[in-house]
Amino acid sequence: DIKMPVMDGLEATRQIKAMRPDIKIIAVTAYAANDDRHMCLSAGCDDYITKPFKPAELFVFINRWMPGQ
Repeated sequence: DIKMPVMDGLEATRQIKAMRPDIKIIAVTAYAANDDRHMCLSAGCDDYITKPFKPAELFVFINRWMPGQ
C-alpha cells in the first residue's frame, strides 16, 4: 500500500528491492491515477492493482508473477 504509518509503500519497496531484487512486489492501493501507477512501478513494484478488487483479480496478478506455484 502506498500510504502506511512510519514508512510509505514506495520507500518500503525501494528498501526491499535493494536487499532482495528477486522478490516480486504487487502494489495494492486505492490510488488509481496513472501518476500513482508510474510512481509505484518506478519505485520497483512489479505490478499494480487498485482497490477495491475481487480476490480472483488478485490471483490473476499473483499467477502472472508466480506461475504454477
